[in-house]
Amino acid sequence: MSDPGRRSGSEPVTARSDLKLRFVLAVMFTPLFAAATIAFAFWAARADDGDPLGPGVLTTLAVVCGLLTVTAVFDLAVVARRRRSDT
Repeated sequence: MSDPGRRSGSEPVTARSDLKLRFVLAVMFTPLFAAATIAFAFWAARADDGDPLGPGVLTTLAVVCGLLTVTAVFDLAVVARRRRSDT
């Protein structure tokens, strides 16, 4: 059995993700997910049973987009904090 504290690969000791890329992606997708959340929520509110997707599916899409918005905002905050601490 190998020791769990021992490194077995060639990865750097202090490996970190590409903060610039994460920042760009979070800045791009936060407003996109927010707009999709609003659009699906309004569509779901106005949908009736004759709508091809139906109010249940549209509500689910609005919730998923809302969760993605929250995730993108949280990631943006984490990346901003890490970028400040690196300088």
